Amino acid sequence: MGYLERTECDTRIARVRELLEQERLDIALVYYDEFNIGNGWYLTGWCPQFESGAVLVPREGEPLILGGPESEPFAKLDSTITETRNFPVFMVPDEEYPNAEIIDFPMLFDELNGKLGAVKRVGLVGGDRMPAGCYRQILEGFEGVELVDITEAFCRFRYVKSDWERVQIRQAFALADACYDAMKAAVAPGASEIEVAAAGEFAARSRGASGFGFSAIVGSGKRANAVVPTASSKRLEEGELVMIGIAPKVQGYAGVVGDVLPVSGTYTARQAECVRYLKEAFALTKEQLQPGKRGREIDAPARAYFERQGLSKYLVCPFAHTIGLHEAESPFFGPGSDDVLVPGMTVCVDVSFFGHPEFNGVRIETGYEITADGAVALSPKMDGLLAG
Repeated sequence: MGYLERTECDTRIARVRELLEQERLDIALVYYDEFNIGNGWYLTGWCPQFESGAVLVPREGEPLILGGPESEPFAKLDSTITETRNFPVFMVPDEEYPNAEIIDFPMLFDELNGKLGAVKRVGLVGGDRMPAGCYRQILEGFEGVELVDITEAFCRFRYVKSDWERVQIRQAFALADACYDAMKAAVAPGASEIEVAAAGEFAARSRGASGFGFSAIVGSGKRANAVVPTASSKRLEEGELVMIGIAPKVQGYAGVVGDVLPVSGTYTARQAECVRYLKEAFALTKEQLQPGKRGREIDAPARAYFERQGLSKYLVCPFAHTIGLHEAESPFFGPGSDDVLVPGMTVCVDVSFFGHPEFNGVRIETGYEITADGAVALSPKMDGLLAG
């Protein structure tokens, strides 16, 4: 059973075709792989395992999935786009599939020319993430064609979420609440970081999570300085802080929670002061989540606050980013950003610092839907804990 509703897919394909018309393009090629799933998933609700691929959207006619034969049956079952073509460049290297029909880009080019007339201009999405061999084969196979980078314009389709998308994201944040409770309950002296992660992952999967936006973050003591540490076999020690984070997905859309917890069950006075710094910066950032605000405006108050507290030299990440098919995706509202907050966006306040000589690394995070009247919590529970 696929994740993406047919009506959502049709709306998105129509947007791509409008872009083709505006830019006088004949087709769009949207590259994806397991590490860059967002743009392909946006059109298909699907991503292969092991293989990579692209979605081909012509100016008229049926879209295609260009991929490999190992994922072809998977696509036909779960993708909203089910017409497929197989290419060696998207396959597992050196693997053989003797019963599969495999073509190359010149053959595809001939097919497209027959259906569409002369293909002259091709819009490419994600070319900067594409392996050099793949790009070269497209270039050689589409001889005489002009390739036009439309990545930025395509990605802007994903900035403002539809009603359906926001429902999935809100449900994913509800799962994150359950994960948080399970991970917090597992934090105790002697427990391993893996055991804490397992508690959160089970809470998500047992409640229907379709996946995760990142591998569960559990970093205790100095391991928290790794910024995004995946759980290890290290055991939690009395008196330490442990940084946790998890991003369960519903229908491919992420929710998230992040916090820093006392292994002993109670913060020391100094640890409580550290958490107060995080929460005050969090509240300052949340106050800026108003339609019309630019990224640099959203970022500035908490950055100035950290500067006053002597913490700015430990900053690694800005304080706000959008969330959707990736846990953190464009636009990122950092100190140099002129991206504008608009209703329909889903945004995380993500406050952290790392490398501190006493506190190591710490992070708190939850998300908000931006409405005409301001920010509405995607997790009222975590909003109360972090922004209250």
